[in-house]
Amino acid sequence: ITTAALLNGCCATMPDTGKPASTSKPEKDGWISLFDGKTLGQWAETDFSGKGEVSVDKKGNLVLGMGIELTGVHWTGKDYPKLNYEINLEAKRTQGGDFFCALTFPYGESNASLILGGWGGALVGISSIDDFDASENETGDVYVFEENRWYKIKLRVTKEKLEAWVDDKQIVDLEVENRKISMRTGEIELSAPLGIATYSTTGVIRNIRTRKLD
Repeated sequence: ITTAALLNGCCATMPDTGKPASTSKPEKDGWISLFDGKTLGQWAETDFSGKGEVSVDKKGNLVLGMGIELTGVHWTGKDYPKLNYEINLEAKRTQGGDFFCALTFPYGESNASLILGGWGGALVGISSIDDFDASENETGDVYVFEENRWYKIKLRVTKEKLEAWVDDKQIVDLEVENRKISMRTGEIELSAPLGIATYSTTGVIRNIRTRKLD
């Protein structure tokens, strides 16, 4: 894990209105936007120790600035999916050498995290499966992420399977019935039920949306 200077002041910190914006109306194909590119809305800054700055830049991107360890946001709204849904977003690493997107998601009444770029920058996978982290279970793999490049991320959650893609490449295809789905123990649990976090890294996020599956 590398350490570097905190994110420079290129981003405008979002005002706290005290009134979270609601999600947008569903699009024709069922997608619902969870981020309007203007304010946090129903996302709240997660109170990680040693966190970096959370902001929205002039291009309407969510910036999770490099901290000592974790920096992130979590969903505070009640209207979030638990099973049979997809989440799409775009993410990139602009600084640092660890995960630039840990997408924590619900699986029924449990939660887990899709890790992108962990353990020195290249680990992908789900934490945790049967109490084993992405680095220790069969979802763990290596994916070389380029700095300052946008990646399209898709996560599909059903009772039977967890699936994930980076751009057009499927990186997770796991049957999960009769498996224990849980989160890694520690501060990352503050991301539940739905959250995004980085570790000693600046991650930039945009176009967060979800839809229910038939």
